[in-house]
Amino acid sequence: MGRTARRTYELQDVNIVPSRRTRSSKEVSTAWQLDAYRFDTPILAHPTDAVGSPDFAIELGKLGGLGVLNAEGLFSRHRDAQAKLDEVVALAASDITGVSAIRRLQELHAAPLDPELLAAAVGQVRDAGVTVAVRVSPQRARELTPVLVKAGIDLLVIHGTIISAEHVSAEDSAGEPLNLKTFIGDLDVPVVAGGVSDHRTALHLMRTGAAGVIVGYGSAEGATTTREVLGIGVPMATAIADAAAARRDYLDETGGRYVHVIADGDIYSSGDVARAIACGADATMLGAPLAVAAEAPGKGWYWPSVAAHPSMPRGAVAPAQLGGLDAGETAASPSLATIVSGPSGEPNGQLNLVGGLRRSMAKAGYSELKEFQKVGLNVAY
Repeated sequence: MGRTARRTYELQDVNIVPSRRTRSSKEVSTAWQLDAYRFDTPILAHPTDAVGSPDFAIELGKLGGLGVLNAEGLFSRHRDAQAKLDEVVALAASDITGVSAIRRLQELHAAPLDPELLAAAVGQVRDAGVTVAVRVSPQRARELTPVLVKAGIDLLVIHGTIISAEHVSAEDSAGEPLNLKTFIGDLDVPVVAGGVSDHRTALHLMRTGAAGVIVGYGSAEGATTTREVLGIGVPMATAIADAAAARRDYLDETGGRYVHVIADGDIYSSGDVARAIACGADATMLGAPLAVAAEAPGKGWYWPSVAAHPSMPRGAVAPAQLGGLDAGETAASPSLATIVSGPSGEPNGQLNLVGGLRRSMAKAGYSELKEFQKVGLNVAY
């Protein structure tokens, strides 16, 4: 009495309802466009060092997706970043509590950011001919964005666990809140911002001029501890649908400006990718599903970017799983190309993510991602 709570749904609670029409999966397109940049695959990498090296971003870009570098990660702080990551993984493997790995991550992130290393990482991806996206936190957006723009980024991602249109931070050198509308309006590069979990915040972020809004906070079973630490949970099916409703309202409000919705969290298989888009997402941001790749700098281990927070880490260094086994227990790590586009011999939808999405769209009778957002849904219970 005196309090109300809304019934909400995770992606795994929702199923797609096929229509009377089916089509060949060869007739299906999974392409989408964010501002001036077109992608063949609706997959972005979560901005964590576990899947965020320049080499990994290049490989994902060549496969039609979008790698996102973390401007505040180890590749911007240490010249031997891969060796540092190997240290973290070794500690995680030897300490079942995971405390040693997190403490080492915190120590490594205490090193100062090196603008030269950051510019070099951006340059490496840019020179490979793929789209360059880099993540900054709201707290350091003012400080780092000029460095990134000068280095030649294509997309800026302002990303935190929870973000708002106006971030108040006493850490800012000017002592003023970061007003995203003003900040984005002064930039010449498109901005993607998140994460959000409700209609109101998503609509506010869209009104700042963001080209895309990230829904969720990269939740991954065994790795993300935001629910335990902060008590905050984001049921992804509901959160995506609410953000999609905000997109529709903003489209009407502006007379046609479309803002992309990117789902980030609780996506483990091609079926989950299909569910996220069916709920209204334009693309998905993946972490743990990509961490099993042979090219992943985390060597089969995954942690979200917030795991290294100096005083309140909200993530663990956890083994990524493939077919129910930890990545290190499998015969061989699959290539990133196999994870994205197959072929697959694994029956649980963790490999050939795009192939699974194509077939889901084809079975439901849709040929474009935007059309697939209209597919029928039911709740599993």
